[in-house]
Amino acid sequence: MNRSRTRAALGALCSVGLACLIWEGFARSGLFAPALAPSLTLIVSALGRMVLSGAMLWHALYTLYRVLFGFVLASAVGVFIGILMGRFRRVERFFVPLVSVLMPIPSLAWVPVFILWFGLGNAATIALVFYAATFPAIFNTWTGVRSVNRLWIRSAEAMGADERALFQKVVLPGSLPFVIAGLRQAFARAWIAVVGGEMIAATNWGLGWVIFDSKEFLNTDVMMASLAVIGIIGFTFERLIFQTIEQRTVSRWGMVKTVRG
Repeated sequence: MNRSRTRAALGALCSVGLACLIWEGFARSGLFAPALAPSLTLIVSALGRMVLSGAMLWHALYTLYRVLFGFVLASAVGVFIGILMGRFRRVERFFVPLVSVLMPIPSLAWVPVFILWFGLGNAATIALVFYAATFPAIFNTWTGVRSVNRLWIRSAEAMGADERALFQKVVLPGSLPFVIAGLRQAFARAWIAVVGGEMIAATNWGLGWVIFDSKEFLNTDVMMASLAVIGIIGFTFERLIFQTIEQRTVSRWGMVKTVRG
């Protein structure tokens, strides 16, 4: 286990290091002025200044509050509806047209509407995150429940399992790989929505607001530092939350293959 974690850490360092080298080469290539493509030194310097002043921490916390609030609500609603759709045909027939119509609409297209409804600030941004994250959770959960092997269900029914036991012991574990994949997609779409929403609907706080405000003053180093913070937060959640859930459930059960270096 320790060797596997070491290899994973080394792989992550190598990939990040390669990305940094590519960016540094691009910044020094002369294709753009240094003000438009700052070097890693300038980006790290800007990030350090904002961290030491405490501004970056507050911006990140505001964004995290908005994205997690909307994501948790969307996950609860989306997984619940997806399970009902997979288990009951009437619910499926009711929600499939709604999901099919609403899912392709970009979340940012709703920004003007949500501003009119909720005004500027947290409510509009959280509503945007909720909208963006709900549909991947619904769709993947629904697909997962429908993909559960019917032989497992019939075998459990033949052994006398009631509806509750059938759901807890067969349907939920069988659909969990799809549910986790849906939550990963929902979290990614939540970040897209929160950053876009903060650019327009936020007032003074949030990483999206920092990026938009920096554009006005050509502070590209601050913009890139904010993007780096978003990437670090996303990487942290992927490793600490989603991978941990996957390893303790579907990987342990032998339902997914673990990639070994």
